[in-house]
Amino acid sequence: MFAYDAQLAAAAQAPPQSIPGVLQLLQTIDNTCVDGDGLKWFDWLYLQVTQAVETRVAAGGFNDSAWLAELDVQFAKLYFNALNAALTNAACPGCWAAMFSCRDQNRIARIQFALAGMNAHINHDLPLAVVATCKATNTAPQHGTPQYNDYTAINSTLDALIDTAKQTLNVRLLGDPLPAVSHLEDLIAGWDLAAARESAWNVAEGLWQDAPVASSILMDTIDGLTTVIGKALLVPVP
Repeated sequence: MFAYDAQLAAAAQAPPQSIPGVLQLLQTIDNTCVDGDGLKWFDWLYLQVTQAVETRVAAGGFNDSAWLAELDVQFAKLYFNALNAALTNAACPGCWAAMFSCRDQNRIARIQFALAGMNAHINHDLPLAVVATCKATNTAPQHGTPQYNDYTAINSTLDALIDTAKQTLNVRLLGDPLPAVSHLEDLIAGWDLAAARESAWNVAEGLWQDAPVASSILMDTIDGLTTVIGKALLVPVP
């Protein structure tokens, strides 16, 4: 779709193992993508989110900062894996394919790409990342644990970034103004990060308890539902 797609695929082929590595790869993707690539605007927002998480983890004040750092890395790996898969024609979750397939559509607003990416990443990827993090740290995804309390403690920081992005990215892909009235206002207003993260934690608890076959069926269902939401978020603005 873009001349630099092979370069992006190569960059995402070996996911980083630390938050600084995640930030470096997100910055590489941001620097590589042109403004007319919808991927740039999800990646831009994700970069802001990861920087904010790194700052809060470094500042301390959490029950288990190491757990949050591990979650950040496990979470990012799923995005990089999906990007590499999509760019190399490998199997890619439908919710990610919905965004990657229309990266060059100029009638879609930057905020639509940013939220569609967040939709895929949180609703589909975050439960898997929570489970992977718990396995790596010998913990369990349960409400009321120190890890859950840390997980929810960063919601206010992330919500503030999303609110800023809703203003900053509220233009068409190439930066030209949107019409005064469109369906986009309702879409933007209806997307709630904290609610999506709480739902992701609940799914992680289910995955933790389910047998592998049941977990696979659950994730297929979530991918289908998340794909529908993603396509709705990406309806072009007239």
